[in-house]
Amino acid sequence: MSPFDSGGAASGATAARATAERRYVLLVATLSSFLTPFMASSINLAIPAIGAEFHAPAVVLNWIVTSYLLASAVFLVPFGRLADLYGRKRVFLVGTGVYALLSLFSGLARSGELLLVCRVFQGIGGAMIFGTGVAILTSVFPVQERGRALGLNTAAVYTGLSLGPIIGGFLTHQVGWRSIFFVNFVLGLVVFFATVTGLKGEWRGARGEKFDLGGAVAYSLSLAAVMVGISTARTLGAASWLFFLGVAGLLGFVGWELRLPHPVLDLRLFRNLVFAFSNLAALINYSATFGVSFLLSLYLQVVKGLDPQRAGFVLLAQPVVMAFLSPFAGRLSDRVEPRLVASLGMFLNFVGLVLFALLRAATALPAVVGELLLMGVGFALFSSPNTNAVTTRNFALGKPCRQR
Repeated sequence: MSPFDSGGAASGATAARATAERRYVLLVATLSSFLTPFMASSINLAIPAIGAEFHAPAVVLNWIVTSYLLASAVFLVPFGRLADLYGRKRVFLVGTGVYALLSLFSGLARSGELLLVCRVFQGIGGAMIFGTGVAILTSVFPVQERGRALGLNTAAVYTGLSLGPIIGGFLTHQVGWRSIFFVNFVLGLVVFFATVTGLKGEWRGARGEKFDLGGAVAYSLSLAAVMVGISTARTLGAASWLFFLGVAGLLGFVGWELRLPHPVLDLRLFRNLVFAFSNLAALINYSATFGVSFLLSLYLQVVKGLDPQRAGFVLLAQPVVMAFLSPFAGRLSDRVEPRLVASLGMFLNFVGLVLFALLRAATALPAVVGELLLMGVGFALFSSPNTNAVTTRNFALGKPCRQR
């Protein structure tokens, strides 16, 4: 064999290993992306049953859902930064372990208050997963393949959303709401052991830099104050002042971060308009649509009188379309400007929200399903193309991620 042949064979073996690594990373990231939306969509169907067992008022039931989101949002940025410093796989692994363990504890909770506490810590585990899963994915896939990978990953998110209402409604109706958490515990263990056994690399984007503890604390407390202030403005008058304190804290956080060489959140990235407006669009889109499943779950069960299982089949319409179209939208964003595809998707979501605002007790179920289908198309066209725009711009402006 000539030196050229041996060199070509070595190059081919290296390429084969890289391809195999990408496939396994995609598998683990896809499993984790399925896990958390499956929990979110399935628990919505169990809210009336949880309220009946614990005799919990609507405010507590809302916080059982919202506490997870609050904890995830508060800890997302700090854990994302820690992952850049100490290893994305390491933080991801701890996150899946925490998430699985707290799913078990949630299923064993004996009061609404204890369940709420478990949901907070489950959200912390979710923040570790959210802040690292897609980052690992984009670390191993080149730019020209990233849209396809993100499309498949987004499809996994929507598959979790699709199966959540069906499985969650079935389990709640046939077994009880606690079984949802036990199933999620098993799924979390699968992701945990898949990561331990198959994910061999480690990825860091900021090795050797310092962790901005002051900025992390200021961000977390300020964001928590804003979210709690908004959520309790009508029920706790004094708590509404938390919103203004939180806004002031976030403004101070911005000033602090701009002066640091290694901030917990590099706000200088937002000087690029594509990166800034893509993130702003994501904030507006997901904030506007987050409550749709929760409110529709109550509407279908309380107003329409459907049982959890039948309500789950109705809610299935939106995520099925999302799961089916997301891979195509991701591939499309590799060929067409991602912002154009995402803008169309956001417009369809706007139309869907307007139609849901006109929802009445007499509205026929086929009309509800049609509106869910419309929003499913909107989400599919928005999510992976917008994420592609954000991550591509982030990698173009930021430091390359180093693998160990």
